Amino acid sequence: MNTKKRQLDKEYTEQVEKGIAIQGFEGCFHQVAARTFFHKEIPIICCATFRELIKKASDKKESSGAVMAIENSIAGSILANYNLLQSSDLKIVGEVYLQIKQNLLVNPGVSLEDIREVHSHPMAIQQCTTFLDKYNWKLVETEDTALSAKLVHLHKSKHIAAIASKLAADLYGLDVLAPNIHTQKNNYTRFLVLKRNAEVVLVENANKASVNFSTDHKQGSLAKVLTKIADAGINLSKLQSFPIPGSDWLYSFHADMEFDDLNNFNRLINNLLKITSELKVYGIYQSGNLK
Repeated sequence: MNTKKRQLDKEYTEQVEKGIAIQGFEGCFHQVAARTFFHKEIPIICCATFRELIKKASDKKESSGAVMAIENSIAGSILANYNLLQSSDLKIVGEVYLQIKQNLLVNPGVSLEDIREVHSHPMAIQQCTTFLDKYNWKLVETEDTALSAKLVHLHKSKHIAAIASKLAADLYGLDVLAPNIHTQKNNYTRFLVLKRNAEVVLVENANKASVNFSTDHKQGSLAKVLTKIADAGINLSKLQSFPIPGSDWLYSFHADMEFDDLNNFNRLINNLLKITSELKVYGIYQSGNLK
């Protein structure tokens, strides 16, 4: 084994030694995203809720970090997850854009004619209505796509199918009876890779950052910030407003920025500190690719 290979394996082991927290069950799209980012079958820690995910990711005894969905190209931002991130001490160290591909999964040997019910998360069912409308099946909403696949496997049913990922089919020994049954093919979810602040190291070739800031709310204050960003030659790829708890209609702003030069971004932050009342950098990382 060469020196570079040993170093990569060492870094991988350190990154995921205790496992990565995800929301959902084995075979869910969070697990697919985690495997996509780390390029290996990494150990995962399944969490029932995003709040539990943040709690486990924040505890060095519980996990090595987390992968958490933050927005979808169709459904939009998951605002509650931004709030969870803001109240935590976690930092963004990477991101994954995952194309959500829904599949009709059955036990081996089951045909379309055998199916009477289809089980899945309400969002997954909604994403597949064009395909499902062709059949007179009972649609049963569940809490998780991967859990639906697991239960189809455990019950050995000939008459129940699940809508879930290809990974769920592989993990639970199910057949993909109909692949890619989602209506909107351009359906992507963006996932953030999170680590505890004390364990974050400089990301090589970083070209994106996530920042939260608030202004004094005088006329033109937000415009001044946006002008500074534009003048710095930095692309503002996302701007999301959030009510400030306990205030009378005051807002903070989440901004995703893309840049070619990290020094240029750092200079911008120093300038923004002078014209904002609060500013927090959530993370500096490499932008993900749409695959």
